[in-house]
Amino acid sequence: MHFYKTKPMKKLSILFLFAILAIACNEKKDTKTTSNEFTAEEKIDKENIRKIYDTALLHGKSYEWLRDLTSNIGGRMSGSPEAAMAVKWGEKVMKEAGLDSIWLQPAMVPHWVRGEKEVSYFVSNGKKVDMAVCALGSSIATPSKGVFAEVIEVFSLKEAEALGDKAKGKIIFYNRPFDNTLINTFSAYGGCVDQRGSGAATVGKFGALAVIVRSMTNNIDNYPHTGTMRYGNIPESEYIPGAAISTLAAETLSKQLKKDPKLKVYLKQSSKNLPKKKSFNVIGEIRGSENPEKVIVVGGHLDSWDLGDGAHDDGTGIVQSLEVLHIFKTNNIKPKNTIRVVFFMDEEQGGGGAKAYADAAKTTKEIHIGGLESDAGGHTPRGFTIDANTANTDLLKSWKKLLAPYGLHDIKKGGSGADISPLKSDGVTLVGYRPDPQRYFDYHHAATDTFDKVNKRELELGSASMASMIYLMDKYLYNNTPIKP
Repeated sequence: MHFYKTKPMKKLSILFLFAILAIACNEKKDTKTTSNEFTAEEKIDKENIRKIYDTALLHGKSYEWLRDLTSNIGGRMSGSPEAAMAVKWGEKVMKEAGLDSIWLQPAMVPHWVRGEKEVSYFVSNGKKVDMAVCALGSSIATPSKGVFAEVIEVFSLKEAEALGDKAKGKIIFYNRPFDNTLINTFSAYGGCVDQRGSGAATVGKFGALAVIVRSMTNNIDNYPHTGTMRYGNIPESEYIPGAAISTLAAETLSKQLKKDPKLKVYLKQSSKNLPKKKSFNVIGEIRGSENPEKVIVVGGHLDSWDLGDGAHDDGTGIVQSLEVLHIFKTNNIKPKNTIRVVFFMDEEQGGGGAKAYADAAKTTKEIHIGGLESDAGGHTPRGFTIDANTANTDLLKSWKKLLAPYGLHDIKKGGSGADISPLKSDGVTLVGYRPDPQRYFDYHHAATDTFDKVNKRELELGSASMASMIYLMDKYLYNNTPIKP
């Protein structure tokens, strides 16, 4: 009886072992052997890309760099002491990586301070229900005693605009959720983030007292997600406070409003905008061996929001970008063009670092031929989006056969990134690194964006993916002309 039960399990184990061996053999075949479909030059590229991945997975430094940044500095708001510490940290790790040149580039950045912890709750039928809340970046404070008023729920800026004078003396509650039928969560984010960015400016002119916004995440949890808001060109007399409440709080409030349309919400926050401060982009490079005057930039943003540690947004992008140059140095890859890593300051609250970098490049007449940005988290690599002329877009798409064995199947035309986009011109090929997006908005701008949410192997695979793309761009965007292998 005992033998009868264990015999099928033994067969299953043998079959499982054969399956694992088959997978391993296929991976080796896919990434290490040559094929008649590749040119001689592409076979060299295959071997070099394999070495790039081996280096990232066996000798990568990105994970420990990220641990250091997030654990010892944490959140890095533009203008904050932590941001200043991050600049010094960036200089230090670039020196450790042995780059040819390292310097700091001044940039004027916003200095918004959150102040004391925010408080919010609603009162219905005499019952007080706390709501998880956080102020939105750039928001003004409430009066010192807070605001306490009836609520109007809306689902779009158009609906809010239509309120007119009905908004006077009320708190406007924007509650449009992510469209979870969209496979790419960035598309869902783009479909509702306007209510966070422009919600207060839309109703302040009607005399609304404040706005509360459903957090920008597809998760239903009790973590509020911050993010920047804009007052634009409206007069200061129309500025009103803006805050985000957690998705769980938004669901609860919406249900209760249907039962009690006259319920009131309380909001208190002490955030304020201080004068702009001087900060810095941190820049390092490996000089090109043939065309040092031509630059390919790779980077992410050094600043982050303060609720978490800025791990996925954008600590992962920072360390992956530096890892690209570390991989080049480790493998003695001598680029034809100058490869430059930039830790941009102030992506979250206005792009001061991106503007400073683009302005300096224009003033000194630097020739940029390409750029790659990582600002979509540190999850499993999926591909790249390309912002370039038709010839170079087609060229980058042709590299899919070299990159697909590493999971990089999604290589297509699209945006690049907020920090490198000011470099856009017909002769510059800009690329955005695109990891799997499904978990990113669980952490984006929230207290959950911490080091423990980053998987070491996924991070290292991303570093290797970026290094492989930079390797190919350096080789085949030679002389700013698309030359096919």
